[in-house]
Amino acid sequence: MQKIVLFCCLIFFSYQVSAQEIGIRFGDMTGNNIGIDATIPIKDKRIHATVSFGSNVGLDLIYDFAVASIFRSPDLRYYAGIGLTTLFASEFKLGVMGELGIEYSFPRTPISVGLDYRPAIIVIEKMDFIYGNFGLNVRYRFN
Repeated sequence: MQKIVLFCCLIFFSYQVSAQEIGIRFGDMTGNNIGIDATIPIKDKRIHATVSFGSNVGLDLIYDFAVASIFRSPDLRYYAGIGLTTLFASEFKLGVMGELGIEYSFPRTPISVGLDYRPAIIVIEKMDFIYGNFGLNVRYRFN
């Protein structure tokens, strides 16, 4: 189990080298309450990844297929996506997760702040629906 956690963390950190944004996510994350959060751009879409910590270690990998401006402002955007969530605990959990969020990129500083909601359906170990995954993201933007 520890080897799996180490492997997932290494994959996540290797992608952070090319991440557009990296920071911290506070809130519920399938059993944890804080995480390292990163976005990796893919044309006009992106990968949103979070390694979460708390009582266990978790990994969320979400493909944001919709990332667009709100009110024609390049600094205020919404995003929506779908992906996988895992939790490495006494019982391994694997599920499908959705994401819907809004973020603001400060124009004069390289900081982005966002709020998102990530409901999940756990399919492996025990079937479950997790509906309380609200979070606050604070990330540093690389240019």
